[in-house]
Amino acid sequence: MKLEQVELRRIHLPLVAPFRASIGTLHHRDVLLVHVIADGVEGWGECVAFGEPFYSYEYTDGAHDVIRRHMLPLLLAQREVRAEDVIGILTPVRGHPMAKAAVEMAILDAELRVDGRSFGDFLGATRPAVDCGVSVGIHERVEDLLRTVEGYLADGYKRIKLKIEPGHDVEDVRAVREAFGDILLQVDANTAYTRTDAQHLAELDEFDLLLIEQPLPEEDIRGHAELAQVVRTPICLDESITSAKAAEDAIALGACSIVNIKAGRVGGYLEARRVHDVCAERNVPVWCGGMLETGLGRAANVALAALPNFTLPGDTSASGRYYAQDIVEPFVLDGGTLAVPTGPGLGVSPLSDALEQFTVSVELCR
Repeated sequence: MKLEQVELRRIHLPLVAPFRASIGTLHHRDVLLVHVIADGVEGWGECVAFGEPFYSYEYTDGAHDVIRRHMLPLLLAQREVRAEDVIGILTPVRGHPMAKAAVEMAILDAELRVDGRSFGDFLGATRPAVDCGVSVGIHERVEDLLRTVEGYLADGYKRIKLKIEPGHDVEDVRAVREAFGDILLQVDANTAYTRTDAQHLAELDEFDLLLIEQPLPEEDIRGHAELAQVVRTPICLDESITSAKAAEDAIALGACSIVNIKAGRVGGYLEARRVHDVCAERNVPVWCGGMLETGLGRAANVALAALPNFTLPGDTSASGRYYAQDIVEPFVLDGGTLAVPTGPGLGVSPLSDALEQFTVSVELCR
């Protein structure tokens, strides 16, 4: 495909409620969208980096800068660009997987629209809909936490994930388990603990959790392997899994028995599929993590989550979980599931009025 034009668009989307985790409290999403024209067809990509470098070193302004100054000149210099070539072309740019993923996503969307093929079909989806879980931020008061969880269960979500940190872990989990009984329940620490917390984290074993997600710092693979010998609850890695090779190594070392796949974190949906395949070959189940995406990123995530080894409900929540107004037609929960889009490419496109309402800047690159 001939890449004719790239637009870098920034939008500012308010959240329906503040979302608190160990990485900080979010009140809105500052989102970078990559909009390409290739062979006369549009394609959209979404960068999942947050506004501040708290979840990872990547952040929205930095992603915008590295795409504009370093990635686009490499891509626009090519006569033809296909999605499968993007990561290779961008090899001179070290790191920045979320920025690269956004560019790859936009080009893949355009490519698939030209071919009349959906994301789900391209990636290898085997289900028409995916089971949905929801991520619940840290609450200062247990009664508020219980009220929030009760609401999501009433909405039909099939799995509850609680964010935890020291001071908001065992007793919060206990309260939810006692209040709601035999629900699918897991916790996410976002690297908030250290190896010395092993015995404390083992106290979570009594609650029959699906998993403990990323309890230790992302670079501490050995620590996770040691923790897995102390804690009976399965260890799931998130931030540590940056590629298919990283997944292969972590599994071999016994650092995890479940993997969270986020396409932005591993550098794109093509690499996300490779992570899925590596885990499937080793009988390690996976699930799709979320980064508070707009409907563009949500469409791609739902397609990814329909691959066969995604056997646990992901963070593929309905649009209304985060946004009163999305930039595409909202994804609505139906019996605890979201339908996999079947139209060409992402199967969704931005609503022009909503896009203009939330846009704060547009930069055109040729």
